[in-house]
Amino acid sequence: MPTKAEIVICGAGIAGVAAAYHLAVRRGVRNVVLVDERPPLSLTSAAGTEAYRNWWPDLPMFRFVDRSIDLMEELAWESGNAFLMNRRGYVFLTGNPDRVPELKKEAEEVSNLGGGALRVHREGGSYVPSRPEGLARPKGLARPEELEPDLAGADLLLDGDAIMELFPFLTNDTAAMLHVRRCGWLDLPSLGRWMIDRIASSGGMLLQDRISKVDARNNRVRGVTLASGSHIETGRLVLAAGPLIPEAGRMLGLDIPVFMELHGKIIAEDHACVLPPDAPMLIWTDPVELVWSEEEKRRLSAGADTRYLTEPFPAGLHIRPRFRDGKQTFLGIWTYDVTPREAVFPLEFDPAYPVIVLRGLARMIPGMRGYFEAADAPAVDGGYYCKAPDNRPLIGPLPVEGAYIVGALSGYGAMGSQAAGELVAAHVTGGALPDYAQAFLFSRFDGVSDADMLGMRDATRGQL
Repeated sequence: MPTKAEIVICGAGIAGVAAAYHLAVRRGVRNVVLVDERPPLSLTSAAGTEAYRNWWPDLPMFRFVDRSIDLMEELAWESGNAFLMNRRGYVFLTGNPDRVPELKKEAEEVSNLGGGALRVHREGGSYVPSRPEGLARPKGLARPEELEPDLAGADLLLDGDAIMELFPFLTNDTAAMLHVRRCGWLDLPSLGRWMIDRIASSGGMLLQDRISKVDARNNRVRGVTLASGSHIETGRLVLAAGPLIPEAGRMLGLDIPVFMELHGKIIAEDHACVLPPDAPMLIWTDPVELVWSEEEKRRLSAGADTRYLTEPFPAGLHIRPRFRDGKQTFLGIWTYDVTPREAVFPLEFDPAYPVIVLRGLARMIPGMRGYFEAADAPAVDGGYYCKAPDNRPLIGPLPVEGAYIVGALSGYGAMGSQAAGELVAAHVTGGALPDYAQAFLFSRFDGVSDADMLGMRDATRGQL
C-alpha cells in the first residue's frame, strides 16, 4: 500500500484509465495511483455500445473526438489491434424521402467543420462499401500491411434498390442512407486491460479501494484517505468518477454541474443471423411505431398504462452486431426517455424496455419478428450518461489547487477517452493545450445561474 503518490486518480473507468495511461506512459510521470473500489471499467464504461464517431456538429467536440480517434488508431497500430478497432462506419437510414434534405444538411455541417467530403450517389455504382475489419493507417506510422482506405466524410446513397442490394435484411421502404466513414467500434475491456498493463510497466498502480475523504487544507490538495483506513499523501488529485462525480466533488466542497440520463441496450443472441455479423452500426432516423398485430394494437391501446406502446416513439433506434464469449449477438440501443435522474445502483430499467426495442427494431429489420415469441427476453444493461448542461465534457483544473476533473463524458466516454486522458494529463503536467481545451473547462460555468444551466439541458450537441 503506497503512502505517497505523485498523482492520485479517483475512478478506474475508461476516463480514469486513459488519464493514468497518458500521465504514466505518454508523459513519464512515476507513481500514478488509480483508486477504485470496483474492478476497472466495470461500472458504466463497458456497458455502452463501445462505438466511436467523429460526427459532431459542434466544432470543439468535433476536434476533440477526431483527435481521440487519431490516438485510438495509434494504440490499435501499436498493439496489433488488440482491442479489435474497426472502421465499419455509422449508417443513418430513413424511410421518408422528405428527410433527405435534412440528412444532407447535417452532413454538410460536419463536412464544413473538417469532417471530410460529402459524396452524393443517386445510384449505387459509385458507392464504396467499407471493409468489415479494415482500419486506416495512422498518420506517421508506416507499416507494410494495406488495410482500409482512409475514407473520411460521408456517402449519401439515394438509390433504394442499391441500398436493398447492400443490406437485403432492411425494410424494403428504406429510401436513403448516409454512411459516415470515420466511425466504428472496439472491444473496450481489451483496450482497458492493454492500457493498465502499460501503466503498471511505467510505475503506475491500480488500487482496489475507495477514497472516502480528501485532505484539502488551505484550499490545496494534501492527500486522500481510503475506506480501508490508509492515507496517501499527494498534491494532485484527478476526479474521474463517472456518474459518481457529484459525490467525488462534494469531498472537495464543490458542486459539479452535471445531471444523469439512464441509457440502456438489449443484448440478444442472433441464432438466425438476422443481422449479418459484418454489418455496420445502423441508425433509424425516423420516429418509430412498434410492430404489433392488429389484435395486439387494439388490446394495448385500450389500456391507460399500455396505450403509449401503440404511439410513435422518437427517432434514434440503433443496432450493431457483436461477437463475444463465443456467441454472435446484436446490441439494440434506444433512449426514448431522457428524463434527468439521480444515479442509483443497481440500475433499474423499464420492464418493457426489451420488448419496446425489439418491436422497434422490427420496423427497420423485419427479420426481428422471428424473435418476438422467444422464451427468454433479451438481456438489458446500460449506464448513466453523466452530462454537463451543454453536453461537453469537464476537463481541467478545479477551484481547489492540485485538483482536476475529467468527467461528464456523457455517451462519448469510449470514443473521447484518449483525447480526454491526453488533455487532463496536459493540464496536470503543465503541457501545451489544444485549441478545444478552453471549451471544456470547469470554470466555463462560473457565474451561470442554476436557471440558465437548466435551460441549457435542451442542448444535445451531437447526441444520437
